[in-house]
Amino acid sequence: MSPDARWKALLELLVERGRLEVEEAAGELGVSVATIRRDFDRLAEQQMLVRTRGGAVVHGVSYELPLRYNAARRASEKLRIARAVAELVAPGEAVGLTGGTTTTEVARALAARGDLAAGSPALTVVTNALNIANELAVRPQFKIVVTGGVARAQSYELVGPLADGVLGQITLDVTVLGVVALDVTHGAAAQDEAEAAVDRMLCERARRVVVAADSGKLGRRAFARICAADAVDTLVTDAAADAEAVRRFEDAGIRVLAV
Repeated sequence: MSPDARWKALLELLVERGRLEVEEAAGELGVSVATIRRDFDRLAEQQMLVRTRGGAVVHGVSYELPLRYNAARRASEKLRIARAVAELVAPGEAVGLTGGTTTTEVARALAARGDLAAGSPALTVVTNALNIANELAVRPQFKIVVTGGVARAQSYELVGPLADGVLGQITLDVTVLGVVALDVTHGAAAQDEAEAAVDRMLCERARRVVVAADSGKLGRRAFARICAADAVDTLVTDAAADAEAVRRFEDAGIRVLAV
C-alpha cells in the first residue's frame, strides 16, 4: 500500500471512529507499528490529525479534511445525488453552487449533460468554490462567476466580506447548497461561520434552494447556521435516509427526493 493510500485509509478510519490507536491502525492496514507512527507524525505535521499518546484523534471534524480525502466517503451516494440534482436545473438558468464534495459532483454532472453542450450561455454558474470554478471554467458553454474573497485551504471556498460586493448585485434561479447538517428545527448548517455566511447569501439571492446531502447529514446539528429549514425547497438525499426523518422534512414543506 502506498503512503498516500495509507494516509487516506487512516483519515477515513479517524473520521469514522474519532480516535485511533497505533496498534489498532497497524492491524487494520496490515503494516508495522513503526510505519503507522511515522504516518501519524506526517499527517499531524499537515494538521490532518492530532497526535496523542499511543495514537491520534481527528483534527476538528470530518468536513475540515481536504476535499481529496473527504470525497471518498459515501462516494456512490454522492454521485447519485449529484445526478438527480443536475436534472433539476433547466438550460439557461443562473445557478449558485456552494463548496463541498457533493456540490463538486453536481458541477461535474452538469458538465456531463448533453443538452447543456450548447447555448450562450447554457448555464451561468456562480460559486465561491475555487475547485468548482476551475473544473467548469474550461466549459465554453458555461458562464462562470466567482464570488471573490479569501480562500480557505480546508474546503477551497472563498469567504469574507469581499463576496458581498458580487452577491449583492446578482439574482439566481437556484442555489445548490452543500451542508454538514440539515435538521427541521435547526435548519441547514456548516462548521465554519465564514462559509455559512457566504452560503446564506447564495441562498438569499435564489428563487429556490436545493440541498444536496447524503443521509448521514440529516437530523444533525452543526455550529454555524446557513438558513432555516423553511428556506429549503428541495432536499436530494440517498435511499438510506430514515423514513421518519424524510416525513418530518416533507411535513415542513420540503420536497424530498431519495435516490
